[in-house]
Amino acid sequence: MIITSEKTTLSFRDEPLQVFGLPEYDRTGELRRLPDDVIAATAVSEKLGLRCPGARLGFRTNSENFTVHITFKTLEIDKGMSIYACQAASVFIGPHAESRFAGLVCPPDYETLSFEKAFKKAPKMEDVLIFFPRNELIENISVTFAEGSEVLAPTPYRIAPPIVFYGSSITEGGCCANHHNVYSAILSRMLDIDFVNLGFSGCAKGEIAMAEYIAGLDMSLFVYDYDHNAPNCAHLRETHYPFYKRFRELRPDVPILMLSRPATSSVYKIDNRDVILDTLHKAREAGDMNIEFIDGSTFFGPDGELCFVDNVHPNDLGFYKMACTINPVLRRMLKL
Repeated sequence: MIITSEKTTLSFRDEPLQVFGLPEYDRTGELRRLPDDVIAATAVSEKLGLRCPGARLGFRTNSENFTVHITFKTLEIDKGMSIYACQAASVFIGPHAESRFAGLVCPPDYETLSFEKAFKKAPKMEDVLIFFPRNELIENISVTFAEGSEVLAPTPYRIAPPIVFYGSSITEGGCCANHHNVYSAILSRMLDIDFVNLGFSGCAKGEIAMAEYIAGLDMSLFVYDYDHNAPNCAHLRETHYPFYKRFRELRPDVPILMLSRPATSSVYKIDNRDVILDTLHKAREAGDMNIEFIDGSTFFGPDGELCFVDNVHPNDLGFYKMACTINPVLRRMLKL
């Protein structure tokens, strides 16, 4: 507990503030998703391994006013997503499953590396959750609290061991209007569960080194859907079952949910889906009943064309429909 005698600024590194969604931060104190050896052993670029989509900063406070400050190391235009989606932090107030969106902390342009925004809330003890910006490498995130206020550790998630998501740019959040609307973040709010986003745009290739790294993480459940990043069906066939098999050897008890690419029927790749179904069938024939599959062509229904930005990446409606389809499956698998 901190009781501020004057205006007090706390960095993400300062207790009682807590970083969620970054196992490497818990291990090393660095804001990154992957260690250097995993980046070197996979197709993931250095920047994709270091940036932090899905990471969150949590705390509780009765401060009626607080200001969020952010400093970037990098700042680049993303051709497929706006500055609100890629370079802004999203602020939520209230209990995890019932939190309300309070607004964005956003740079005014593509040249300003340090920026801030003030927020106002009720003068009562409430949780605050700040989603880190999706695209940029972060130098610092800090929060200034009002004089005389209290700052406490955040309320724990109802399910603390996170769901770990591995996959493509879609998993990473492309192309929702605000990055808190990627399907993994929506599911986190629906289920009140922590999550880790290991989506890597164009770079999720199903390497054994990645399977071994992910298997070493604390988790409640593993979701993988790198179908979109397989350069062809042959690559998917060469990697999908070996990836599953290595993960399962290292983590025999973790539930696994496999997805095929989210797509409308007009662009769906049935051959890729059949490769994933082959993995499911082999796993079950070997006695693994702790594994499920969702066909990505079932997410969107007859109005699927309304759910995409470019017929590849879902928009916010598409991500919401994905979350609504996946939610009951996760509840069953997690025995909620």
